[in-house]
Amino acid sequence: MANQRNETALLEKAIREIADGDKSALAGFYDLTAEAVMGLSLSILKNRADAEDVISELLLEVWRCAPNYKPQGRPMAWVVTIARRLAFQRLREHSRTAELSPEAICEVAAPEGLSVEDRTLMRVCFESLSEQEREVVAMHAIAGLKHREIAAILGRPLSTVISRYNKSIKKLNKELKGEL
Repeated sequence: MANQRNETALLEKAIREIADGDKSALAGFYDLTAEAVMGLSLSILKNRADAEDVISELLLEVWRCAPNYKPQGRPMAWVVTIARRLAFQRLREHSRTAELSPEAICEVAAPEGLSVEDRTLMRVCFESLSEQEREVVAMHAIAGLKHREIAAILGRPLSTVISRYNKSIKKLNKELKGEL
């Protein structure tokens, strides 16, 4: 919990500095958000190059919008909302998705030092989820958003988000046990 508060404070500080025109603050902002944004973007776009473009576009959007940012809740929710909009915009513009390699999926979500076998298992499990399930899991597990924040971002009832997340976790557990 203290770590989450610290990350929130660092992210708010970075956004304030960006709003004040400090270009060097973008590097800190990137360090705090890139993993979550990449995970979310990959879950939507399934294309690493497009997901990287979303991160670049996000940095430009944050630079432009930071002066209007009002701290309400967690800043990561604001970041993920922008990233999600940019990812879907890119998806509509390019009307394409491509399969991700196991390495690309696990690069974002897997802890450092994970074996090749575990990365492969993680990829197989991740692919067993529907796109909507992957999105909720990515927003919660990778971006660290709370279910109510995810519900607000997706425009879905909280009960739907919680149900989808729980169903996804059960499906992942069954996949890990070899029951699917």
